[in-house]
Amino acid sequence: MEADDGPATGTIRGQRVSGQQRLRRDVGVFGAAMMGLGSIIGTGVFVSIGVAAGITGPSVVLAVAIGALVATFNGLSSAQLAANHPVSGGTYEYGYRYLTPWLGFLAGWVFLLAKSASAATAALGFAGYASSLSGIGDGGLVPLALGLIALLTLVVLAGIRHSNLTNIVIVGITLASLGVFVVTGLPTALEQGLTNFVPFFAPEEGRGAVTGLLYASALMFVAYTGYGRIATLGEEVREPRTTIPRAIIAALVAVMCVYALVAVVGVGAVGTGLLSDVEERAAPLEVAARGFGVAFAPPVLAIGAITAMVGVLLNLLLGLSRVLLAMGRRRDMPARFGRLDAAGRTPRAAVLAVALLIAALTLSGDVRITWSFSAFTVLVYYAITNLAALALPREARDFPRVLAQAGLLSCLTLAFFVEREIWLVGLGLILVGLVWHAIARSLAAPRG
Repeated sequence: MEADDGPATGTIRGQRVSGQQRLRRDVGVFGAAMMGLGSIIGTGVFVSIGVAAGITGPSVVLAVAIGALVATFNGLSSAQLAANHPVSGGTYEYGYRYLTPWLGFLAGWVFLLAKSASAATAALGFAGYASSLSGIGDGGLVPLALGLIALLTLVVLAGIRHSNLTNIVIVGITLASLGVFVVTGLPTALEQGLTNFVPFFAPEEGRGAVTGLLYASALMFVAYTGYGRIATLGEEVREPRTTIPRAIIAALVAVMCVYALVAVVGVGAVGTGLLSDVEERAAPLEVAARGFGVAFAPPVLAIGAITAMVGVLLNLLLGLSRVLLAMGRRRDMPARFGRLDAAGRTPRAAVLAVALLIAALTLSGDVRITWSFSAFTVLVYYAITNLAALALPREARDFPRVLAQAGLLSCLTLAFFVEREIWLVGLGLILVGLVWHAIARSLAAPRG
């Protein structure tokens, strides 16, 4: 169900794959973890660290670790569900299979909302870093973001795919730019000592230390959610029931180390005030890099961010349109979204609908709003994932129930530490979705 998940079934264009056509199981833990890195590192590191730092202060470093722990619980639940029900669709399918049609629909609905908000954040992040790199200022933030959405929508409608090679190149550029950030900023951070980390808990005005930390942890959790890509590699890895969980843990540990290094250097060098500057929050790391006194650091960082955001947005447009396609075919969404074009390659109506939803969220012009909304809805999505994992029979379990219970509890807890207005809107949209589902089921009942 992740927008960056590849097909989890043994099918090619809807046809069952023969034994000779099946993918070779020759990927090990390292290879699977590397595939996951490309799906995880992106908007989270370039945008959410700055937003989270503004909410909780230097303790954003602790929020990075808490987010990784919650992601681990959820990742292991996803892995054992994928091992027992290896079809594309993620929790949308798991909800139907192990829970109820209502929860299955709800998983698909909140996933569309969550990842569309993530895509809007990526578009705004792209615009922020592009504006900083070009010097055109923040006035063009929303138009630039909308322009990128329109361009990539045309690319997707043309039938162009996001290849593994493209993904590798994007990850390479992203990691290189973050390496430049850490190396060039470390001397400044060391020179400052612990000055910018005291007090460690320094939440924004009107927010307590605990509530600020948990809100920031919810935002940082979203920055890890591409781990779902690893859970779909059952046909490609050796001994998938052991390789996939190990790869998920390895990928999350590696990403946590990257995020922690970036957060420590950013906070240590310039402090959370500059890192979370309200006027320039869409490009926080580039703003921080300006304070390093190294001329090439800001543009290199911006190029890496721009590349990552374009990759994230393209991936999400592709993935979300396929989710809407599946929901249309099941009549969970209007049937027109369940149709492909004449060539049988692109769900044009679904692509356009997803693009319009992303564009509408982008009009907010505020990455804190879009990322917080993504956090609430994606946490609801993974709460359903953990419910489905708890419904697995004993003989199908790979891990103790306590891990899924911890995942469920942490998701439901963190979801309601985002701003109240955000989760109230989220609950309202969930209600809208459930009302639609009830109408759709009543209309379909006479036919079948």
